[in-house]
Amino acid sequence: MSGLLALLDDVAAIAKVAATSVDDVAAAAGKAGAKTAGVIIDDAAVTPKYLQGFAPARELPIIWRITRGSLFNKLILLMPVAMLLANFAPWLITPLLMLGGSYLCFEGAEKIFHVLFPHASHEIEQDMSVKDPGHLEEQKIKGAIKTDFILSAEIMTIALAAIEAPNVWMQAATLAVVAIGVTLAVYGSVAVIVKMDDVGLYLAGNAPTPIGRGLGRGLVKFMPVLMWILSVVGTAAMLWVGGSIIIHGLEVLGFGWLGHHIHDWAYAVGHAVPAAWAGFAEWSAKAAMDGVFGLAWGLALIPLATKVVGPVIAAISGKSAGH
Repeated sequence: MSGLLALLDDVAAIAKVAATSVDDVAAAAGKAGAKTAGVIIDDAAVTPKYLQGFAPARELPIIWRITRGSLFNKLILLMPVAMLLANFAPWLITPLLMLGGSYLCFEGAEKIFHVLFPHASHEIEQDMSVKDPGHLEEQKIKGAIKTDFILSAEIMTIALAAIEAPNVWMQAATLAVVAIGVTLAVYGSVAVIVKMDDVGLYLAGNAPTPIGRGLGRGLVKFMPVLMWILSVVGTAAMLWVGGSIIIHGLEVLGFGWLGHHIHDWAYAVGHAVPAAWAGFAEWSAKAAMDGVFGLAWGLALIPLATKVVGPVIAAISGKSAGH
């Protein structure tokens, strides 16, 4: 009996340690996931464009296929590389973060540049000329998964840099939780967003009460506004996150003057308002300055990306620069 009691006591102790580990993983994942918020918002804002032009019945299957591709990107392709970097070449994490931050700045600045100076997209025109819906669906899914790979790489790198784990197993578990949680959050949100207009149409035509039909019409009218809001918020988040990553990376590399100045200016703003608003004002000022720097950096990268990087990639991939 004493042996059984001792065994049960050991099992209880192991269960307690396991429960604590799960709590630690969840807490670390939550902290790391919060650091990726800007990229997540943009991911959720970008993905619905890949569903434009498809029948409502194909929207959820397409989202599911993109979700599977995203999980494959994060868990199978990116996570092993991230773990190897963290444990064998941690000095590479900051440069990679800065590279990803530069991509975010470029994407955000390019969106603003396109709004200010609209220009036709050869790729979009080519997509719209595709007559076979099945082929178009495959092309859109592949394009979405490729875009997701870049954003997923940034998410995983940001999360990895934010994880403080006592061992490699806790680190891997936390990164996996972040990968799965972020993917489900992004594409679950996308699924809700793209189906809201269908819900609105159904309510507008079938709701038994005037209030229900009015709600349906309101949803249909609000969805374009919501997509615009998501696009604006996503672009601002990209510039903010990208700019802050570059500035922090410069500090890590020994070039901290810009980060110190931004910190001092934000501190001054925070202490120029009533105490109850000081924290919010300081954070907002810092985020705004990070975003302005991100926009400037992204605009500076546009000629490099379009005149140098783009043609090089096109040459390597065997496609013309116009494609």
